[in-house]
Parts: sequence; C-alpha cells; structure tokens
Amino acid sequence: MKIGVIIGRRGFFSAELCLDGRKRILKALEEAGVTPIVLPEDVGAYGSVQNREQALACAELFKQHRDEIQGIIITLPNFGDEKSIAAVLREFKADVPVLVHAFNDHLDQLNYVNRRDSFCGKISVCNNLRQYGFKYSLTSLHTVDPEDPSFKADLERFLAVCRVVKAVRSARIGVVGPRPADFNTVRYSEKLLEHNGISVEPLGIIDIIGRINKLDEERVNQAITEIKEYMRTDGVPAESLTKMAGLLTVLRDWIDELDLTGVAIQCWNSLQEHLGINPCTAMSILANSGVPASCESDVTGAVSMLALQTATNLPSAIVDWNNNYGNDPNKFILFHCGNFAKDVYQVRECAPAVNYPEILSSTLGKENTYGSIDGSVKPGQVTFARVTTDDLTGQIRAYCAEGTVTEDSLDTFGSWGVVELPGLQKLMHYVCENGFEHHVAMVHTSAADVIAEAFEKYLGWEVYNHSE
Repeated sequence: MKIGVIIGRRGFFSAELCLDGRKRILKALEEAGVTPIVLPEDVGAYGSVQNREQALACAELFKQHRDEIQGIIITLPNFGDEKSIAAVLREFKADVPVLVHAFNDHLDQLNYVNRRDSFCGKISVCNNLRQYGFKYSLTSLHTVDPEDPSFKADLERFLAVCRVVKAVRSARIGVVGPRPADFNTVRYSEKLLEHNGISVEPLGIIDIIGRINKLDEERVNQAITEIKEYMRTDGVPAESLTKMAGLLTVLRDWIDELDLTGVAIQCWNSLQEHLGINPCTAMSILANSGVPASCESDVTGAVSMLALQTATNLPSAIVDWNNNYGNDPNKFILFHCGNFAKDVYQVRECAPAVNYPEILSSTLGKENTYGSIDGSVKPGQVTFARVTTDDLTGQIRAYCAEGTVTEDSLDTFGSWGVVELPGLQKLMHYVCENGFEHHVAMVHTSAADVIAEAFEKYLGWEVYNHSE
C-alpha cells in the first residue's frame, strides 16, 4: 500500500527535529509494509513542508501517484505550518483518508533545540483541515512516538480504513439472477450504489447454465479435484460434483472477465430446478479465496462482506440472524444452508462437509440440492456489518456490532453458530425499526470501529456502531 506523507514544520523550530521525525515515521511505515510517497530530503528542511512553494511541490508529487495513494499521513515533528499542510490537501484535491500524527515532547528536552510543541500544532492543523472541509482521523493518544505500540495499532487501524474506502468506492459486484420471488428483503437501489462508486453487473441463470455446457472437460475435472481437496465430499454423487465444478469454473471466468470484487447469487430455486445443485460450495470457495459471495442475490450483503474482508484481510461470511438461544437475551443462533468460507468453520472429524440442505431438499428434492455445507462456526470474537440502500431517503445506511461465537453445541443441520452479543435486544430493535435485511456479514476479528469510521467519516453514510 502507498501512503502520502506530509512532514509539517514551523520554520523557527529546529530543522533537525524534521530529520529525526522523518526517519522515525518512515521506519514505522516500512515496518507496517507501507510504501511512503514523501518529498525528498533536499526539498525544504529534510522534505518537510513549511511554505506554499513546498506545499505545491508536495501536492505535485502526490498527483503523480494519484491512482496509487490510498491515504495520507500528516506528521508533526514540531508545531507545523497549518496553512501549508492544508494547502497540500487542497491542491492535491485529496479524497482519501487522512491521519494526523504529532510527536511527543520530553520533559528533559524542552530547550530551544529539542522542543517540538507538536501537542499545540496538531490542534491548529486539525482546525485548518476542518475549515478547508477535509475529513481526517486521529491517533488514540494526542501525541505519540512512532515506536509506541499505541501508534502501531493506530496505523494498522488507519490502513484498514484506507483499504475499506478504496475497495468500497471501486466495488464491482456481480449478481446472478434476480432475487428469490419471496424475498423482498434483499431489494436494493442500483442507482444509489452507482452514485457511491459501486457498480453492479448482472448475469442470468440461463447464461450461467449455457456457459457450463460449453466448458472443456479437462477444466471441469480440475475443478472437481479442487473441490475434493477443499472439503469433505463423502456421499456427494459424482454428477452433482461435476455440476458444482462447472459452476465454480464459470463463476471464476465471469469474475476475471469483468474484474468483479464480489458476487451475489440467487441460490434458490432456479439453480436447483434447472442445474440440479446448490451453489453453496462454489460460493464458499470463492469467499475463501477473497471474492465475497452472498446468498439470495443480496448485492448490499456482498458489499458488506467486501468491507469486512478488506478491513481485516480475512474471509467474511453472510449469515442469517436466525434464532433465539433459549431464554438468554444476549445470545442468538446464526444460520445458513451453508456457503461460509472454509476458514470460518470449526474443523471437526467429519465437518465441515458438503451435503444437501434439509429444508430446501424437502421441496426441491435431495438429488437437486447437493452443494450446501454442514458445519459449525469456529468460536472466537466476530464483527457483524450490514449495508443497505434506503430509497425513501436517498441514503446508504449501515450498522456494525461485535460479539463472540461460543462453544455452545446444537443438534441441528446446515451451517450455524451460537453468538453472545451484549445488548442484543437493543440491536434487534434497531435492525427492525430501521428496516434492515435479515442477512448480516460476519468476520472473525474486531473491526467495528474500522467499518464505522470508513463508512461514516469517509463514505458519508449513516452508521450505527452498536459496539460503542
């Protein structure tokens, strides 16, 4: 990832502080795997910005890397010149996340040569950024050294925000088939998504089947081998495996052809009636390899999955808020027929495994529904997120929350997990009162703050963060 770096300097402070600050902040970025875009040392005082001439030079450098820069860090080794810093962003026409960082002063180094006054300068810089209309993020501590674990955590969080903003603003979601006729809940506004940089590319079920029928046998056999190596397939008929392999191959070709970053699939009942399988296994493989795949043509569900995946670099899943857990008001059961990424499941002796869904098979036939996955979600901390388009107000809205998948067992089928989520009843009231879908995206780590900041501050969406 490439990040623009602005080193701020107030001219009557020691220039040596800028050199020291430059080396330390660049080292922290290097350790985080970041490639900095920063003025060379021979510009100004060691590549710092303290006047308009240097601001224009910095902005011009950023323009040369416009398509690469995913965020900007403003670092203050001393007070900094707030006008010059703001001018860089204005001239660059910055539309990426911005992190404002200020170095610590030390009590035994408050003489002229070593004092920074960055504590005060940061306030002035932020004041100017607000005047100029730029959104920005802050470190947890008002001043902090780059070597401090707190800053390293702040940096990782900021980089996650940058990834989410870039991924969502350039998302390309493929949708296979219309929503199931009985599911009005997954309706969405394609125009609102497009206005926010999210494109939707449709493909009909009949087109999918037609492409499968034209596949080379060798490619299908390779996909069969991949499926068998990916997950247990004991008891799955060879004919069903062949159809799953064909579907996986066609979906991948389509994803590559259109540069799709996520897919939403009408998982019932056309594919069962006309192809004779559930698409869950193919969707699971896609999700595990970095392409979110949501059920029931849930396009905004795929966007939700994409956000969680890019925030954490982990596979995400789409789940149902499905059942209460006895009389515990803070626990619920999540469920789906079974298309979770393999890494989401708890590995047991016989699970996860490809099977057929007991509910759908009761009406569509067992022989037409192989492809779902049976297994339980692995325990641990999880983050939930949901994006929706609100046509009535012309807005995109979202919520996020954090909970814990427990070790509680269930006598059930499909893909499931028991989750403890503090304040669950309040969250369910919010979901229902605001007309959200019954699907929610999930990932195995803490990411609610990242999602909330990316969505609300930088994408301008209305967000409820239940974890605050």
